Amino acid sequence: MGTRRAARELALQALYQLDVAGAGDTGVALFWSHLDAEPEVEVFARELVDGVAAHGERIDALIAASAEHWRLPRLSRVDLSLLRLATFELLARADIPASVTIDEAIEIARRFGSEDSPAFVNGVLDHIAQVLGVKEKPKSPE
Repeated sequence: MGTRRAARELALQALYQLDVAGAGDTGVALFWSHLDAEPEVEVFARELVDGVAAHGERIDALIAASAEHWRLPRLSRVDLSLLRLATFELLARADIPASVTIDEAIEIARRFGSEDSPAFVNGVLDHIAQVLGVKEKPKSPE
């Protein structure tokens, strides 16, 4: 598994714990203190978790507007945590192509989510990428 995938999965676990336990800064500090991750994995994971925390309202608004017929409290906590993480990447990490962020989120949804999670995550993130104007245009055959 690559460094960024490992970091995304670690960030997903931290965000999920925060959502379920509502533990705030103390819970985050406890989570990080029990890790045995490579330094570059932990650095990227912390960046993702901190970014979600810093931009939480905007991220949740984007998800709510893009998840048709779903209110955030009704979403699976795994799916919601993963959507928050990937939406932060789409918002703030211009160095990561939107297609990479979406593909990674789909793969993580396959591992941690329900049977329907990959398609749901794909649809929501694709819409968010369009709204943010970060979706790559398909290459035309020459």
